[in-house]
Amino acid sequence: MTVKSIVLWALALLAVSCHDLPTLPPPAPTPFVFQSPEGFPPFFDPTDNPTTVEGIALGRKLFYDPILSGNNTLACADCHRQEDAFSDPRVLSVGINGQVGLRHSMSLTNLAWQPRLFWDGRAFGLEEQALMPIQDPLEMHESLANAVSKLQADAEYRDLFLRAFGTEKIDSSLLGKALAQFERTIISLDTKYDRWKKGLDSLDKSEILGMQIFMNINHGGCTKCHSFGAIFSDFIFRNNGLDSVVTDEGRFAVTGLPEDRGAFKTTSLRNIEYTAPYMHDGRLATLEDVMEFYNTGFHLGPHTDPAMFTLAKGRLSAKDKADVIAFLKTLSDPDLLTNPAFGKP
Repeated sequence: MTVKSIVLWALALLAVSCHDLPTLPPPAPTPFVFQSPEGFPPFFDPTDNPTTVEGIALGRKLFYDPILSGNNTLACADCHRQEDAFSDPRVLSVGINGQVGLRHSMSLTNLAWQPRLFWDGRAFGLEEQALMPIQDPLEMHESLANAVSKLQADAEYRDLFLRAFGTEKIDSSLLGKALAQFERTIISLDTKYDRWKKGLDSLDKSEILGMQIFMNINHGGCTKCHSFGAIFSDFIFRNNGLDSVVTDEGRFAVTGLPEDRGAFKTTSLRNIEYTAPYMHDGRLATLEDVMEFYNTGFHLGPHTDPAMFTLAKGRLSAKDKADVIAFLKTLSDPDLLTNPAFGKP
């Protein structure tokens, strides 16, 4: 046997041996570990979608990729912008064909502590919420089947799904889980207020006075809905008296309960400085407008939340309102706006 023949025989034998070797499964995803700060509820990590480093990386790429939209032009990040605390500076968001949405885009920060999503709470959990904008004809206007087909045809995405979920077979359930994992980790808890609580920073006189007004149930009355000290919301759905006649059914369209007519989710006040405009329809442009609404502008009607009936109109002076806004700005986390962990990969 010649040297050439021996080499060819060895290569053939090696090829057969390699062909016979079993395909090794990918390594198990790396768990994401987050410890809730003192005073916060536990970080919600569902047992059927545990948050992992690989899942977060996949979800982050999907979040910034317009591939999920019907014409490949609109990503989740276009209506939830990091520089605006993952909200939208426009009054109403705009879909792929210029369609104007029905409501203002909510901030996506600290969703790990929020059980129901959207202004009307129609989604229970992030896995469900993440898939709805993709299919909404006023937003990304794409079918889940088409979105999955586009991802399945992409070798990079097949590899990322393999690393995150142990399979290259992509489906809409895994798509929702990946987006949810990334969104669940957009956490913002490092503010001047948080540092003050730890004894690492100080509040000035106006901020202290604003906090006192905020906490006083008869003066500011803010804590009737925006519970003090953690996420600054109880996330209950309320009609806060925006209109004398309800123009958007809100939570009622989901539950059919009369008491939910015109009711919307009480939002967190963390990073409120960055998320203008305000209310479910973005009608209030500034924090000053919001303060004046809760001072004199609200309407009392048959569906208005009982908490609003306890607020005396005109109870806040111009200085009171300025002090409350000064306090609200201590809930701002500027690092959120530039943190590379949340930015476009």
